[in-house]
Amino acid sequence: MTSLGDWIFGRLDAVRVWRRLADAGVNYSVDEVRRPSWNVDVHRTALGKERPGPPESEGPWEQACRLVRAYEFSPPEIVRALYDPAAPLLGRDMLLEARFHGMHFYCGVRVTKVVDETRDKTDRVWGWAYETLQGHLERGQVTYEVVKRQDSGEVLFVVSCHSQGAPTLDRITLLGWRVFGRRTQLRFYRRCAERLRRFVEAALRGEHPLPSPPSAAGHLVFAPSDTRMHRLDALAIHRVAPGCSPGSSTGRVPK
Repeated sequence: MTSLGDWIFGRLDAVRVWRRLADAGVNYSVDEVRRPSWNVDVHRTALGKERPGPPESEGPWEQACRLVRAYEFSPPEIVRALYDPAAPLLGRDMLLEARFHGMHFYCGVRVTKVVDETRDKTDRVWGWAYETLQGHLERGQVTYEVVKRQDSGEVLFVVSCHSQGAPTLDRITLLGWRVFGRRTQLRFYRRCAERLRRFVEAALRGEHPLPSPPSAAGHLVFAPSDTRMHRLDALAIHRVAPGCSPGSSTGRVPK
């Protein structure tokens, strides 16, 4: 049995790694979040327009909410997820697989907030947020929201986050994070917006925006639905819980 933080060659039992997330806690406190050591971002993307007023049935807002709930906007070449679709959204554990040039990093997150409200009397908002768990490459929270401005009819996808690299990264991983982490992070947000806009537009044309049902591993599913394994994946190097401190077997971050 592998320990958290191990480098693994060959096949990885992702379902076993996902099960361990139940014992992991969030790896930061909101009291720690402050610039300039933390990145604080907000990314807004227009998805379409409806008539002013409440969201329309099967309109851009509803289509986007459906896709965001299932994590279909995530670009599979950068980040994939394994989760239990039968579990309530709030409290759901997700094992993220971050892919970078033949290296796959497996990090846990937990959905800690679901947003379903009318904000500032005009914006109809639905979405959710996950926070990073012990062993993650990063520390922080990402919130994904679909917003309809009911006065104008504009529908937006809004991603807001606060994050920093985990202070427990080993020297090699930390160097890679400092060189490539922020660039990859911003590329991820850009690709999320591009995919969601494309899928919403396809759905409004009456097309099925995704090629097939999600792949399954027992009762768990991989997201997004267009996630595919490639022959070269067999040669990938896997790193489970890369944010664990050296020698840790529990993934807990020292206090």
